[in-house]
Amino acid sequence: MSLKPLFHQAIQNALLTLDLKESDLPNYTIEAPKDPSHGDLSTNIAMVSAKAAKEAPQSIAAKLADALRTQSDLFIDIGVAGPGFINIRFKSSVYHQEMKELAEHANVFGRNKAFDGKKIILEFVSANPTGPLTVGHGRNAVLGDTMARLYEWCGASVTREYYFNNAGRQMRMLGESVKARYAQQLGKEAELPEGGYEGEYISEIAATLVEGHGNALLSEEGEGVFKEAAEKTILEDITRTLDRMQVKMDSFFNEHSLYENKAIYDVVEKLNEKGLVYQKDGAVWFATSQLGKDKDTVLIKKSGEPTYRLPDIAYHRDKLDRGFDLCIDIFGADHIDTYPDVLRGIDVLGYDVSKIDVLVYQFVTLVKDGKPYKMSTRKANFVTLDELMNEVGSDVTRFFFLMRSPSTHLEFDVAQAKEASDKNPVFYLQYAHARIQSVLRKVSEELGENRSGDVEWSTLEHEAEHSLMKKLFFFPDVIETAARAKEPHKVITYLQETAQEFTHFYHECRIMGEPKNVMASRAKLAEVTATVLKNGLSLLGVEAPESM
Repeated sequence: MSLKPLFHQAIQNALLTLDLKESDLPNYTIEAPKDPSHGDLSTNIAMVSAKAAKEAPQSIAAKLADALRTQSDLFIDIGVAGPGFINIRFKSSVYHQEMKELAEHANVFGRNKAFDGKKIILEFVSANPTGPLTVGHGRNAVLGDTMARLYEWCGASVTREYYFNNAGRQMRMLGESVKARYAQQLGKEAELPEGGYEGEYISEIAATLVEGHGNALLSEEGEGVFKEAAEKTILEDITRTLDRMQVKMDSFFNEHSLYENKAIYDVVEKLNEKGLVYQKDGAVWFATSQLGKDKDTVLIKKSGEPTYRLPDIAYHRDKLDRGFDLCIDIFGADHIDTYPDVLRGIDVLGYDVSKIDVLVYQFVTLVKDGKPYKMSTRKANFVTLDELMNEVGSDVTRFFFLMRSPSTHLEFDVAQAKEASDKNPVFYLQYAHARIQSVLRKVSEELGENRSGDVEWSTLEHEAEHSLMKKLFFFPDVIETAARAKEPHKVITYLQETAQEFTHFYHECRIMGEPKNVMASRAKLAEVTATVLKNGLSLLGVEAPESM
């Protein structure tokens, strides 16, 4: 069901005839040439092996090409190009056999074992419960959930975790803000604390407390019932928003638990035992200058409140102690200068820091007609994720957050997102799937329920048919590549190319009006294409409609 393993095995067989072992050679690549006229697949094995073999790449390539030609059941053409690339083209019979197997397992096609048996935890979103999720949180949520889906399709056991803090200054300020609005609604004079939360959602929480308790809470402190009510309401609101985006968390980890179980103080003690902690100006410092950083880092402020690095070190110890093979954090670009301190702490505490990986994404700007776009909002000076979904829908919101590499700034074009035409990339893919379903319904009317029994893959010899087949074969490789690179936008690129290949096939190869065996075979190719599109869209958390 994939051409790469076939070529890989053929290379291994060829190496044996030359008394070479793959294990003795450097890693080599097998890729589709950028120019399809060069062949189906290409490898650089001759070039990367030249130094070890003490032989010119072209000479090695020529020998391997000759050895590959002995496997005449696979290849119709084998050539050497440029500095030593080996290009191959498979026989039609290979395409037909692979399509037969693909069609029999289409619903799970794309799943692979690249991370088989791995236990992975992804920590993402992790917004403190001080307000609704914003557009910025949305990119984080969609990236984290899509990466989790990719790892699951690669065989991993995945835990999605939301790490939040319901303690500290922000939460105290939240409670005081609700208390102030509560008093104001009861006709009392009260001012929001400096730096307090001004959004309408604060007044809504206060109104609920007035309705439930009247004026009985006027003497209560902000950190008591007011903070608790706000936290509960906001977390429920966050969960509803995530549900709308098809993001389901497996666990919620409360940062405050690291204080309760003394984990953060244990970190300080362990670092102190290693001579990496000292006190200065009333604060507790981490001697990161001894670990490659140009200056030391504050762990506990002179106010006695830890900086975020300290509980984060304790949190990552906890994740590794839970036995995860890979711990992935989804962070915004504002963390780029600070998370290395966490890794330094984990490293010196004796943990395998290679098990921690960080995906840093750039921020999002809403634009319309090329200009910054501000939606009206009643919740504060920001656009909530719910407001964006109300404007363009949850499918489009997810898709647009994934369209660009996480490392690039994302301009979310609201006008394009709302357009129901081929200019909207998610509409284009959904329409491609729906159009195939429409064709299949017509074929079923023509051939009846037994249309699958008339499939003869050997009838498919047209260039457009082979080009579409070849694109389908690469789906598992795309999923693995996207998972390893942490770049889910590669799936979108693949799906767009697949839809384009189908359009070319559909224009070049009629389905209706052909002999029954040709009609059935081309319809089956279209059906498999629709399944691959659906599988890919499901990885993105986007619906594949049957009609539009």
